[in-house]
Parts: sequence; structure tokens; C-alpha cells
Amino acid sequence: MQMLDALAEALGPRNCLTDTGEMAAYAVDWRGTSRAMPLAVLKPGTVEEVSAAMRLASEAAIPVVPAGGRTGLAGAAVARPGGPPSLVLSLERLNRIRNVDARDFSIVAEAGCVVQQVQQAATAVDRFFPIAWGAQGTAQIGGMLGTNAGGIRTIRWGNARELVLGLEVVLADGRVLNDLRRVRKDNSGYALRHLFIGAEGTLGVITAAALRLVPPMRAVETAFLAVPSPEAALSLLGRMQGAGAELIAFELMNRLCLEMVARHGPQLRLPLPLESPWFVMVELAAPHPAVPVRAMLETALEAALEAGECTDAVPAESESQRLAFWRIREDFPEFSRMDGPSIPTDTAVPVSAVPEFLARAEAALAERWPEGRMFAIGHAGDGNIHVSLKAPPGISQKDWAAQAGGADMVVNEIATALGGSFSAEHGIGTSKLHVMQALKDPLALELMRRIKATLDPQGLMNPGKVLPSN
Repeated sequence: MQMLDALAEALGPRNCLTDTGEMAAYAVDWRGTSRAMPLAVLKPGTVEEVSAAMRLASEAAIPVVPAGGRTGLAGAAVARPGGPPSLVLSLERLNRIRNVDARDFSIVAEAGCVVQQVQQAATAVDRFFPIAWGAQGTAQIGGMLGTNAGGIRTIRWGNARELVLGLEVVLADGRVLNDLRRVRKDNSGYALRHLFIGAEGTLGVITAAALRLVPPMRAVETAFLAVPSPEAALSLLGRMQGAGAELIAFELMNRLCLEMVARHGPQLRLPLPLESPWFVMVELAAPHPAVPVRAMLETALEAALEAGECTDAVPAESESQRLAFWRIREDFPEFSRMDGPSIPTDTAVPVSAVPEFLARAEAALAERWPEGRMFAIGHAGDGNIHVSLKAPPGISQKDWAAQAGGADMVVNEIATALGGSFSAEHGIGTSKLHVMQALKDPLALELMRRIKATLDPQGLMNPGKVLPSN
């Protein structure tokens, strides 16, 4: 094909893959539920090469699917199954740190930089890039921004969007929007960067970002707690927010989650006996080492135990134990994948509604699918709870999807009825298109389609993702 020859010339033959064996890793999502072989996989190494690739694709009217570390959970980074032949545009070679300014508390990183790489670059100048989640060693900045990722520290520093000062974006026709300014205040018209954050590559290709850094946390204390109920956890959350130090994480999980960790991660020592129905991980921190964070944590825990907000608590006694606590939480997604089929969700509700949400979800799922098991784990401090309905042993993913495929809609409807969202941090991709169609405000969908038509009039940017067909 003439276009592929032109792409190989623009990027170099080694960076225009057409062999199915070489492209196999780019043809499936992390969960293994969305599969489609692309026409080619492009690996540009500069923004100029991204621009050239987009211009050639636009001229040939070939769809383009931007891809990062491919750790996403909604199918956005693979070609659409059953869709037209598409090019996967992998940003992995666009992986340079362009600038770190400690005095400005900012860093400019290209889209292919791994999140952990940005964290390390910040640490090297005594600064802190606060976003964190289990896939940070593989996930890339472009994908993080494309999905507006959250993670364990959203309670303190917000989702990815809150850390972005500026973006560089290649548009569908190959033109480059350079909005990498690092200023904190800029009211010179529309904040265009926010159109591309969370758009999952449907409006343009993010190639670089100016990101906000914060002071490092020099005193950090973590504890693992048993709590009798989500209602008690909510009271505990309020207590920890007033403990005196900064609350930077508050994770809630039910007992089924930890039983699964024990099955698949025997090398991980659980801090507490599995005798409580619910457990919480809490982390307090301060930027100055002299702040008595440990004493603040212990005082709060003593009061919580006396009030019945928790029934047992184990503070980490060393940095290695603190990291071991986090391994339990961060390895959970992999253990869940190993444990068998499930119907996952990614909901958010107002923090005060978390107990009601969980109670209603558990009752509704048990009534419709008593053979399933409800797992609940998430960032309770910001209202983002991941509820999944696990299949009983011996059922394939295909059969469980056919048997309990409506479970996600049941959970999503409860979340939205409580003033929440059906997509908190994983994005829409292809997996939530049916939910977008059913639950998103029709006027919001109309406005999104108008924006899409303006920035991508040919409909070539990651088609079939985010926006359901009319």
C-alpha cells in the first residue's frame, strides 16, 4: 500500500510494523477482552514524526488509534474489533524528559515517558509527582492524560487533570497545537488542554505535557485497619482528615478482596486476620520530617478504636512494611485477573454516599445473580469504588458475560441515581459505550459530538471509542 510505504519513509522501516507477530502485543487490551489486528503499528520518535504520520493518515482517510503503555481497562488503546483497518500509533519512543524546573515546581515530559520515570525525575530534584497507581511502572504519561487517570492519591492532589499546566497535541490533520506553557494563571480564552485530557485519543494525539510538581513528603505513616462497615469507614475518614497531617490515601476493601490476595499472593503477608468484613488502608504525610505524623496517626487510631470506627489496626513499623502494605493494594488488579471472570465497574459517588451505594449494589447483585460474589475495592476517600461481580468457579469469561452481563448496568444505575458517575478513572473506551448511550445526558453527548466533528471532521481519531454511535 502506497501510504504504508510513505509512513515507512517518514518514520523509518523499523518504526512501521506490519508483521502480525510483531504487532500482536498491540492488538489486545490488558484484560484480554478486546482484540483487533491493526493495519500497521507506527512508532514515531519525535513530534515532527507524529505530525507527518497524522498528515499521511488523514490524506489516506485511515483511522488512527493512539497507544501508550496499554495498561488501560476500557479497550481504548486497541483498534476497534470489527471496525475499519486502523493504524496503531504507539508513543513509546517519544520518551524524553524535556525540562525539570525545581524552582517552578514543574516538569515537561513527552507522552511516552513511563509515569514512574516522571516520578523519578521529580525526586532527583527534590520534588514529588504525586499521581500513583499499580500500573505506574508501565503506564505512560499520554495514556494517563488520555484517560484522566486517578489512583490512590486523588484524595489529596486530584486526578491527572489537576496536575496539567499545558499540553502539546498533534491534531487529526497533522497540525501541532503547542500549549506547553507552565504558568499557573492563564485566562486568555478557552483552556483547550482540558478538551484532550480524558478524551482517550479521540480528538488528537497528546505528545508532551507540562506537569505540576509538589514538595516531597518527608514524613509518611501508613496503617492497615479492620473496620466493621463502610459507614464506620466514613466516620474514620472524617477523623483522619482532621488528624493534623495530610491525608494522602484512604483505601477501602471488603474481605473477599483480601481472601483473593491470600490465594494468589502467598508471598504477601496480610497484616490482620481476615475476621472483619471490611478493611481500610490509610496514609498520613507531611513535607517536613519534624512533623510528628506517627504520633498524629496513633492518636487518631486510639480514638477510632474507642469510637468503634475500627476494630483493629496495624501501623507500618518500617519502610519495607509500609511498601508491603501497598503491594497488597497495588497487586490486586493482577490477582483479580488471575482469579477468573468478572463483570467490572469503575464508579464514583459523593463520598457521603459510599455506604448507601455499597449496600444497594450488594443487595441488587445478590438478588439477580446469587451465584456471583461481589468484590468491592477502591479509593473511598474520593468516592471511587470498583465493584465487580466474580463468577463462580468453572465458568468461562464468555459464559459469565452472557449470564451476568447486566451486572455493570445495575451498579452504574445505582451510582448515577446517587449523583455519581459510571466512569471514575478508567475511561470509556469501547467497554462503556452502552452505558454512555443509556446514562449520559443526551445534551452532553450532542455537545461532545459537535466538538469531535470540529477537531476531527473525518472521524479518524480512535473511532468507535468514547462516543456511542447515533
